[in-house]
Amino acid sequence: MSTTKTIKSALISVFSKEGLEPIVRKLHEQNVTIYSTGGTEEFINNLGIPVVPVEEVTSFPEILGGRVKTLHPKIFGGILNRQDNPSDIEQMREFEIPQIDLVIVDLYPFEKTVASGASEADIIEKIDIGGISLIRAAAKNFKDTVIVASVNEYAYLLELISTQNGETTLEQRKKLATKAFNTSSHYDSAIFNYFNQNQEETILKISEQNGQVLRYGENPHQKGFFFGDFEAMFTKLHGKELSYNNLLDVDAAVNLILEFKENEPTFAILKHNNACGLATRSTMKEAYLTALACDPTSAFGGVLIANGKIDEATATEINSLFCEVVIAPSFDEKAIAILSEKKNRIILVQNDVALPQTNLRTCLNGILVQERNNITDNKSHLNYVTTTKPTEQEIEDLLFASKICKNTKSNTIVFAKNSTLVASGTGQTSRVDALKQAVEKATTFGFDLKGAVMASDAFFPFPDCVELAHNAGITAVIQPGGSIKDELSINFCNENKVAMVFTGTRHFKH
Repeated sequence: MSTTKTIKSALISVFSKEGLEPIVRKLHEQNVTIYSTGGTEEFINNLGIPVVPVEEVTSFPEILGGRVKTLHPKIFGGILNRQDNPSDIEQMREFEIPQIDLVIVDLYPFEKTVASGASEADIIEKIDIGGISLIRAAAKNFKDTVIVASVNEYAYLLELISTQNGETTLEQRKKLATKAFNTSSHYDSAIFNYFNQNQEETILKISEQNGQVLRYGENPHQKGFFFGDFEAMFTKLHGKELSYNNLLDVDAAVNLILEFKENEPTFAILKHNNACGLATRSTMKEAYLTALACDPTSAFGGVLIANGKIDEATATEINSLFCEVVIAPSFDEKAIAILSEKKNRIILVQNDVALPQTNLRTCLNGILVQERNNITDNKSHLNYVTTTKPTEQEIEDLLFASKICKNTKSNTIVFAKNSTLVASGTGQTSRVDALKQAVEKATTFGFDLKGAVMASDAFFPFPDCVELAHNAGITAVIQPGGSIKDELSINFCNENKVAMVFTGTRHFKH
């Protein structure tokens, strides 16, 4: 038996009618019998095209306020019958079930209704029953039935029936069935996640409809993909396609600059997910130049991000640096023109979009999930544990350093002075090594640590770190506290007139 099928009948029942008219007209032109329900039936009638109400097939009206329309053996028999099965053929004749070759369904907009803040009653009514059943039935029987389960497939269907005179191949039907099962599984996942908002069931369901193939993964021999609505977060103005590593750096940059969203002009430069420069100043140009001076070596090939508009003056300075990505909430037109002089440089306008409140990563043969770290240390969190108290400027710098520390790979030590990242030790296996690295970097780039402050992402089990910091010129320290040997570090600070505050919150980042 030929696997090519000609569409002779169609059931159309959709929520959104956008894009439907040309399909209906083409089906009518090809003498296809059209069955429909409710608002879709009215829409087709208004086009002046004959349509058979489903009630004429089922001899049963819509009931329960439209909750039950197509749930009937004569409808599902017409979709699910196997056209090469003698028993099915006989039962189709016996019960006078019409063949249905094509099903076009558009589900109720459940996710949009949830996102709109609608009442629970309204949300429940947007859980589609008949539509989801039609999708599963037609997709299961793809050998004989064509299923179109989303407006996204309308163009593909119209092309098929137009160029193939209403015929479809088995391969094409299976392709549409695959897309249909994607639609149904995503829909059910969204419903489950709505009902499981309080995590009463320790079950993870992730369904992301937006995906793109990347040039490669972390290394050229690895395949890479991104799943998410990148265009909702950014408007891309210029440059090459973002790589896997670009996206990781952009993610780190976005999370870091969020800590400084309400600050004066702030500019950050990142490399391999860590800040190598960050400063807050009265102008964006000054903030950029100060951030660049922190570590101009690491800035080469980095990702740049600002918490405000990048103007012409700032763009002119940036343009002399080789950098992969520049991100800001807005750019002057002249700034865009200047930054676009490098054809591969990626320019992104960051839109005001909420970030996910959960973090996920693969682990062993499963997935680790945790809540987002939404705690940002502020003045009210500080516990002044030493005799010497930090000055107002030191408190400002301590909180500044703590924000950077929170967004830097552990173990980390951050030095800051006058709202400037002076140096950091990142991703070290010991806190002492992180501190030594930070001191070495500050020395390499000519920074005087006298009067600078230090932030640590976790407590000090021994006084060696505060001793090394004091010897380098550090005058104030911020750390979570919580070690059984906190008194050792406190005693050293008291003896050497170093101010130290505890926050009570650890900020590991692995």
